[in-house]
Amino acid sequence: MDDALPRPAAPLAEEALLGLLLPFWQLVIGAVVVAVVLLSVGRLARRGRSRMSAALLITATAIAGLTVLGVLLQS
Repeated sequence: MDDALPRPAAPLAEEALLGLLLPFWQLVIGAVVVAVVLLSVGRLARRGRSRMSAALLITATAIAGLTVLGVLLQS
């Protein structure tokens, strides 16, 4: 009969606050990652084909795009 004792409840305010902040920080981190990737791709592209091939540019863009989509669409 000891199993019927209620468990102590977790503070709801703390969980609600973290629930509100988590998506915001994910959005901020995603935006910073996108900005850094775009700046670095632009810099590498200005250096010419000898430094950056088309395949590397496409691969980097695909990886960054999939990462951003994964973070933004995560539920």
